[in-house]
Amino acid sequence: MATELPAKVEPELAPEKVEAPVVVAPEKPVDPPAAVPETKADDLKAVAVADKTPVKKASKNSLERDIALAGVDKEKKLSFIKAWEESEKSKVENKSQKELSSILSWENTKKADIEAKLKQIEEKYDKKKAEYAEKMKNKVGMIHKKAEEKRADVEAQKAEDNLKTEELAAKYRATGTIPKSALGCFGG
Repeated sequence: MATELPAKVEPELAPEKVEAPVVVAPEKPVDPPAAVPETKADDLKAVAVADKTPVKKASKNSLERDIALAGVDKEKKLSFIKAWEESEKSKVENKSQKELSSILSWENTKKADIEAKLKQIEEKYDKKKAEYAEKMKNKVGMIHKKAEEKRADVEAQKAEDNLKTEELAAKYRATGTIPKSALGCFGG
């Protein structure tokens, strides 16, 4: 890999360059790569091929340039890794949002089913309540009717008894006799 380049450098140059930070060659300024939104398989293959290409070690400038290129490659890899990480996190977030949405939909469906059943039960009991109320009103009406009939019977009996009393009183007046039950009252 290109990142192992400082370890393969000639012994007299290796200690200086291994400890030094990555230096960009002055004749070719390099900007840090921008974050890549998504990595593609072809881009990852290109990075893999670039990592396997041998680096020539000729002079000091060449070595610095190679180290700078290795740093750029490393930054590019880190950028790809960061983009991959963000992509994976986005996938995880989307998956969890989809699952949460599914759970919410399931919950709402179950709540609606329960509420519909409750409404059916309430309607059933309201209907039964109305039927029972109607039966009770009918019973009250029957009781009232029977009471009216009994009142009418009592009134008819009263009228009949009064008529009998009047007839007996007329008979006693006509005959001049005193009723036997009345004698007990007068002490006669």
